[in-house]
Amino acid sequence: MDLSIFLILVQDGVVNGAIYALLALSLVLVFAVTRVILVAQGEFVAFGGLTYAALATGQTPGAIWLLGGLGLAAFAGGLWQERRRMRGGALLRHALFTLALPAAIIAATLVLAPRRAGIVVEVLLAVAIVTPMAPYLYRIAFQPLGNASVLTLLITAVALHLALTGLGLVFFGPEGFRAPPFSDAMILAGPLMIPGQAIWILGLTLALMLGLYAFFEKTLTGKALRATAVNRLGARLVGIPTAQAGVLAFGLAGFIGALSGVLIVPLTTVYYDGGFMIGLRGFTAAIIGGLGSYPGAVLAALLVGVAESFSSFWASAFKEVIVFTAIIPVLLWRSLRHGNGEDEE
Repeated sequence: MDLSIFLILVQDGVVNGAIYALLALSLVLVFAVTRVILVAQGEFVAFGGLTYAALATGQTPGAIWLLGGLGLAAFAGGLWQERRRMRGGALLRHALFTLALPAAIIAATLVLAPRRAGIVVEVLLAVAIVTPMAPYLYRIAFQPLGNASVLTLLITAVALHLALTGLGLVFFGPEGFRAPPFSDAMILAGPLMIPGQAIWILGLTLALMLGLYAFFEKTLTGKALRATAVNRLGARLVGIPTAQAGVLAFGLAGFIGALSGVLIVPLTTVYYDGGFMIGLRGFTAAIIGGLGSYPGAVLAALLVGVAESFSSFWASAFKEVIVFTAIIPVLLWRSLRHGNGEDEE
């Protein structure tokens, strides 16, 4: 292996690691706030990529009908769960979030999709379609289980992943799709040829990380989320609505997943079930990073990306085995260091 090949592999690993870092951050966020290991995070990636690919070809994506169905289910579920307390303004806000919002997005999509409104509009529309799905799923599947054990929540998350995979086949079909890149530019840096899409991925990843840092450090809502992550019971005692914190955490996870799918679909063909393996790499990074440390998750994701890149070069048939096996020594080390512990609220 010469220096040019080494640098190319590092470049590919860093670009892939940036996507895994976003997914790892969203997994850490959701777990810290709700104790849910969001196995279905990869589905938001696939749905975002496939929705953008459909919009880029002037087609109306099937995801809008999935969004409408989830909104209706969330509306009905919220009415049932809060049937004794929801009155007046609360009912109106619930209807606006679960009925009016998806209706507006569907109407905008039906108008704009055939007109090929441009990359910026198509990206924003794809993200807008997929992002609300996550909080709707939280209201439907996880909010009623707010006091359940982590194991129960994990089983529910696995069932949700399987259900979304089947729905993806229904609404997107079995074919894979790609989309045009944001930029056709090519930057020469010594032996490296850096495509414009890679620059977009790294730039947007860095911007999103800085935005999340500012959100959690500078805003009252972000501090409330941090408080919920540290101590759910204490957060409830001081008046922080932990259910709304869960909705917000899932919304951020849906946004990150949708944006990640939009970023990667110009680089690789995305299938309805292809998001699982991408999400699993993000999960691996989150576990290696501690499932509670945002900087650790980012660093672990970059290491996962680089390890995958070099594994593809030396032993492509075993790259998944090599990447996912890296989690075993980390889990063994943590189990020996901390021993058995009780679940905390």
